[in-house]
Amino acid sequence: MKREINLIYLLLILVLNISCAEKKVKEGNKYEFINAPRTDTLKFISGVRTIYQDTKGDYWFGSHNEGVSHYDGNSFEYFTINDGLAENQIHSIQEDKNGNIWFDGESHITKFDGERFFNFEKNMIAKTDLKEESISLSNSDLWFRYKNDFGVYRFDSNQLSFIEVEKPTPNKINGRLGFGVTGLSKIIDGKIWFGTSYAGLFGFNGKSFQKIDNETLGLNIQDEFIHIRSILSDSKGNLWIGNNGIGVLLKVGNSITNFSKKQGKLSDNKESIFTTNNLKSLQAVFAIEEDEKGNIWFGDRDSGAWKYDGEYLVNYNNIYNPQKKGEIIWDIYNDKNGKLWFILSSGTVFTFNGKSFDKFQGFNK
Repeated sequence: MKREINLIYLLLILVLNISCAEKKVKEGNKYEFINAPRTDTLKFISGVRTIYQDTKGDYWFGSHNEGVSHYDGNSFEYFTINDGLAENQIHSIQEDKNGNIWFDGESHITKFDGERFFNFEKNMIAKTDLKEESISLSNSDLWFRYKNDFGVYRFDSNQLSFIEVEKPTPNKINGRLGFGVTGLSKIIDGKIWFGTSYAGLFGFNGKSFQKIDNETLGLNIQDEFIHIRSILSDSKGNLWIGNNGIGVLLKVGNSITNFSKKQGKLSDNKESIFTTNNLKSLQAVFAIEEDEKGNIWFGDRDSGAWKYDGEYLVNYNNIYNPQKKGEIIWDIYNDKNGKLWFILSSGTVFTFNGKSFDKFQGFNK
């Protein structure tokens, strides 16, 4: 009997020691584990559409039509409409100041609190009447796009609202309104900026809108016109505007210049603005991002990835086959570890190691 009691006592000590060791690892570096290193692979057949790293260091991947995947440093977890998501195609992912993760879909905005999904239909979100009240903008606000209506959605840490923009006049080139929001910036000089397909660039100060369009820029719309695909507010307070056709515009203060033209990277052949395989130009820019060193990166439809260090503009080898029609750099994301992610329109993802691009398969722990 005494021997059995001693054995039980020893077993209890062993269990307590193991539990303490595991707790020490988990409370220390989140990405250190007792088990031997192995590779975890992301399993999306449809491919990745957007990437986000939260304040815990966890990664979230939004897919084209398979929902969301969450990587916590140990394994991938998957969520679809069967688990509570409103939609399986995710356009963007953000985090609010309370640690909730938000997913932007085609017709819904979804909040995930770690346990439950809360879905908000965009058509049902209340409008803010700017004639009755002004908005106090904050860097903690979350902003969401909607391609079929004239405005943007905002979450102010308390509630969602729709901010309507004055309906633009039809585009003179093709008769389209072309308002669809294609890019949102951080706050610059008290304004958040958002770009649209054809209606121009809008700066919102909480009460009114400043519009920059073809007429503002003095563009001859027979040869060139604004068609925004991406925007970025950099760490210096400058605004970079990527266009499909007229390259990159750079807004510094109240001055706007054509960066691509200044760099000699626009095609002289106006008829080739919307054609592919122009491998030397920077005129069809669908993605812009800033890395941890302050370099500005561009993803061009035809010529691949470019880096601008403030003095030199360098083109890297294409990370996709330039002969493959429709394959473009859809998005660029700089994570909290300083790693750059390049998402292709096909859903394939590459990371940049400082010299070359590596196809992303999963994580090495």
